[in-house]
Amino acid sequence: MQNADSFVNWFRDSSPYIHAHRNRTFVIYFGGEAVLDESLHNLIHDFALLNSLGIRLVLVHGIRPQIDQGLQNRNIQSQFHQQLRITDPSALQCVKESAGLVRVEIESLLSLGVANSPMSGAKVRVISGNFVTAQPLGVLDGIDYQYTGKVRRIDSAALNQQLDLGHVVLISPIGYTPSGELFNLSAEQLATEIAIALQAEKLILMTEQSCQSTAKGQLIAQMTSAETRQFIDHETHLASSTQCALESAIYGCQAGVKRVHILNRKIDGALLIELFSRDGMGTLISSTEFEVIRPAVLNDIPGILELITPLIKQGYLIARSVEQLEININDYIVIDRDGLIIGCTALHKIAQQNTGLISCLAVHPEYQQAARGNQLLEQLYSKAKHDAINQLFALSTQTMHWFKERNFQDSSFTNLPPALQASYNHLRNAKVLEKNI
Repeated sequence: MQNADSFVNWFRDSSPYIHAHRNRTFVIYFGGEAVLDESLHNLIHDFALLNSLGIRLVLVHGIRPQIDQGLQNRNIQSQFHQQLRITDPSALQCVKESAGLVRVEIESLLSLGVANSPMSGAKVRVISGNFVTAQPLGVLDGIDYQYTGKVRRIDSAALNQQLDLGHVVLISPIGYTPSGELFNLSAEQLATEIAIALQAEKLILMTEQSCQSTAKGQLIAQMTSAETRQFIDHETHLASSTQCALESAIYGCQAGVKRVHILNRKIDGALLIELFSRDGMGTLISSTEFEVIRPAVLNDIPGILELITPLIKQGYLIARSVEQLEININDYIVIDRDGLIIGCTALHKIAQQNTGLISCLAVHPEYQQAARGNQLLEQLYSKAKHDAINQLFALSTQTMHWFKERNFQDSSFTNLPPALQASYNHLRNAKVLEKNI
């Protein structure tokens, strides 16, 4: 029963993300190393699951180790400069072979429908094609990259047409020219260009390691694009694949991709945990802050109700109807964590007085250890000063000491303004606290 309860709670908690992701476009990159891994089938199952949930999915795979192996079989040394392959005619032949073999391998796994398996009934339709127009990278720093190219154009109209039909689009890291030439492309850069062209909701880069601070050894959960640039400049021992992913993330965010996720593909289920849980397990990069404190708007009301309903049942807060929230929405402040309301409070000004009532101060239980209550209170102080309020009241049945620790003083019913005395619920018998600011 304990496992059943955990499953039910997880499933319920994931439902907002299921709704939010439906009909959104995700571009996912994974390297050739993932294709060689025995756990590839698990990753493919996760892709199929995303498709079944109505997510418009573009998969971009890498082929670097496959090309290296092909060259090694021919006794040819791989050539790189600035982490980019120099693709001579021999390497180009390996590119063609590797792209074809890897694409077929992924398509075959996505086509599985064995009974009593995760792919049972999936019926994933996979589409590949010449959606990418390329051009030669040319000569840089005196190095001729030959058949190594860069993206010239993405046929976004054709891609959207396939996505609208519910197809999963699978892209190999090669591009074609109008004259019929073929060029080897960086898979990470290609995925980023596709995400930009499609105005994708998310670009997901599955790397060989997590994005961690080398000094502390801790996973970095989130950064803005500006913070990411500072991180790259100060981290001198970043793995080349991680740095490449971070550079792609910055470029993608600056070009309009809303969210870029960097995930360690070696962690089984990382993709699902990242997309369908509150905190995920990767690194989220965005052009704006991931978590903000801001004035509430009408669209926040469902999130506020979801947050405060458990606290109402426990007696911490008084019940509020949708109509009450709509009428007083301008009094509310919320903490918005990537579209989820994890904290809220309100400051109700007493008519014709320089007095205000603090109410509905709540922080989600999973986020109560990072001083978010203090942050909400500071926002209330700023709002009070803006509204010329110099006296604050709070009514509490169970959090009196929290307010006292922040310099609120015990007060009494008789000190409340007449309007608050008239609405005071004597059956609830809340303690009155007061603070001058």
